[in-house]
Amino acid sequence: MTFENAGALVTGAGSGLGRAIAIRLASDGARVVVSDVSAEGGAATVDTIVGAGGQASFIQADVSDADGVEALIAESIDYLGGLDLAVNNAGIAHTPGDLHQLSIAEWDAVMGVDLRGTFLCMRGELAHMVQAGHGKIVNMASNAGTKNAPGMAAYTAAKHGVVGLTKNAALQYARRNIQINAVGPGTILTEGIIAFGADQQEQWADLIPVGRMGRPEEVAAAVAYLLSDEAGFVTGHTLLIDGGLMWD
Repeated sequence: MTFENAGALVTGAGSGLGRAIAIRLASDGARVVVSDVSAEGGAATVDTIVGAGGQASFIQADVSDADGVEALIAESIDYLGGLDLAVNNAGIAHTPGDLHQLSIAEWDAVMGVDLRGTFLCMRGELAHMVQAGHGKIVNMASNAGTKNAPGMAAYTAAKHGVVGLTKNAALQYARRNIQINAVGPGTILTEGIIAFGADQQEQWADLIPVGRMGRPEEVAAAVAYLLSDEAGFVTGHTLLIDGGLMWD
C-alpha cells in the first residue's frame, strides 16, 4: 500500500491509536496533519514522523467544537493542498457503572467528542471531497459499536452512532467516488491500558479468544488497508479488530 502525494488528516493523533495511524500513513508516503487537543502529544507524534523522514504538521483542535473543526479542516486543506484521506479517531470514554449513576456531564462529554465530533469532522471533510471528486474516510468506532460494552452506556451508544453514521454516509456518497468505512477495535495495548498495570492487563487478555490484547500497529494496518486502493470495493463496513472478543 502506498499513499504517495496523498494528504491525510488524523484526529486524536497525539497518542494511542491515532498516533499509530498517523505514523503508519506517513511511513506509507502520505503527508499528514496530526490533530489533537494536546499540543504536547501532537508535537511528539509529528517529531516521530519527521524524524523517520516523513511529512507532518500539528494543528490543535477540539473536535466537539464546531468552529474549531471548521478551522481545522480549512488549515488542513491549506497545508496539504487538498484532503484525500481522513481518519476521525478522536474519542473519549467514561468510568464504567450503572446507567442511573452516569452523570449528564459524562454523557454529554462522550457524545460531544465521540459522535458529534465525528459528525462535525465528516461534514467538513465531505464538503471538500465532494468538490474534489474523490476521498476516503475511516471513522473510529469500537467493538462496542456493534456489541455491548458492560457498564459503558454512553460509550456504547456513541459508538453505535458512529457505526450508523458511517453506513448512512457511505451509501449517500458511494457514487461520488467517496468511500467511508469504520474500524472497531477491542482491547488494544495503548497508554491508557498500560496504566492499569500487568495484573489487570492479564485479566483482560484472558477474556480474548486469541489470548492477548491487540497492538496499535494492528489497528493502524487495518485503517491503512481501508484507505488504500486495495479496498476499492469496500464501503459502509465496520471492521472489527478485537481478537474474536464477543460481548453479550
